[in-house]
Amino acid sequence: MSSDHPVSGVAGRYATALFELADEQSALDAVAADLASINAMLNESEDLKRLVRSPVFSAAEQGRALTAVLDKAGVSALVKNFCGLVIRNRRLFVLPEMISAYTSILAAKRGEITADVTSAHPLGDQQVESLKAALKSATGRDVMINTKVDAGLLGGLVVKVGSRMIDSSLRTKLNSLKIAMKEAS
Repeated sequence: MSSDHPVSGVAGRYATALFELADEQSALDAVAADLASINAMLNESEDLKRLVRSPVFSAAEQGRALTAVLDKAGVSALVKNFCGLVIRNRRLFVLPEMISAYTSILAAKRGEITADVTSAHPLGDQQVESLKAALKSATGRDVMINTKVDAGLLGGLVVKVGSRMIDSSLRTKLNSLKIAMKEAS
């Protein structure tokens, strides 16, 4: 395992192996796209999440079900074989972490950093591009953005880049105001 990869544990070992295979086949971006597609499906389907996480399903059941999903999604043979290996080794429950680790390894190779952005409403393409530009100017590096929606924020953003977090959400501002008002009374 390469020492310059910023991941560890089971997910890191599997992701590193997949990364090295993808690199050998000049398929880093194709694999990243397939993994992003799988991750999106996992986020959208409670049934698929249950299939991946539940130890109740046998490896054969998980294999049949996931193969059908991956075939329908048009995922590459490399990623299908990788998922098959993960299933045979009874590590499918770690797949979301493997996907995240692969993304981290690829970003590190490209000199990118990842920002996790949570907003109260879905961000438009223009907003994402503006945010990327602002973060690039602040960090001096290309930034890949993972977006998430949390209606509980009411408004504003929570941006996490590495260990730094910028919380400009309306919820946090209201909570701060509430605390200040309690102290004043």
